[in-house]
Amino acid sequence: MSWTTLCELNDILPNSGRAALVDGEQVALFRIANNGEDKLFAISNYDPFSEANVLARGLVGSLQEQLVVASPIYKQHFNLATGQCLEDEAVRLKTWKVKLENGAIAIATEATVAA
Repeated sequence: MSWTTLCELNDILPNSGRAALVDGEQVALFRIANNGEDKLFAISNYDPFSEANVLARGLVGSLQEQLVVASPIYKQHFNLATGQCLEDEAVRLKTWKVKLENGAIAIATEATVAA
């Protein structure tokens, strides 16, 4: 598996997201602080309901015991680990594997596409 380094960990504030352009596609990166440990997620930045690239600006939190981001436009919730929309089971976003190495965030060059 090949990886693309996107930014430093400190470029993303805890419990927030940032957008990145990877091979012409917008990706929303999220850093979630949990008990002193950072969890990193990457999902498509494209909100299929509003048809806008805005998910990196959404509010993060937990809902139904899942870490989610709420779209800033129509407020649908997307699971950060799977990309699944909680309000519409037919909608699932692309996700990418993420790793932290020497303080830098990298994502897999290929997204996981929903079945």
